[in-house]
Amino acid sequence: MKVIFQQDVKGKGKKGEVKDVSEGYARNFLLKKGLAVEATPGNLKALKQQNEKQKEQEQQEVEDAKKLKEKLADLTVEVKAKSGDQGGLFGSITSKHISDELKKMHNIKIDKRKIELDNPIRSLGYTNVPVKLHNEVMGTIKVHVGEK
Repeated sequence: MKVIFQQDVKGKGKKGEVKDVSEGYARNFLLKKGLAVEATPGNLKALKQQNEKQKEQEQQEVEDAKKLKEKLADLTVEVKAKSGDQGGLFGSITSKHISDELKKMHNIKIDKRKIELDNPIRSLGYTNVPVKLHNEVMGTIKVHVGEK
């Protein structure tokens, strides 16, 4: 019997897959628990529409990430911190500080985990920080650390 998986089933199939399974397994387990539906022409058509909608949504996410990348290229995030005589900071500027200032100054919300800062910033001046906006789109934020 052909079924369309509604959820991942370990060892059998992933969500959205169409597979042939035994009749008893399908009726007594998969269909009863709502893990799969029978692969009728109507259900197959609904699955196809759902996949097309998901592809459009993914394409829209990529386009939004590219727009945000262009917007971030023009911005400079100003962060103030206490520093010593030689320009070294007391403490450091982390990705959380950058994310908070970006939200406060430019009203752009980016998760701190997407800001790929290898080591915290420990000196005054300008730094280009890479940001992973999407799997396919990387942007950069110019961060200016000034003295308090």
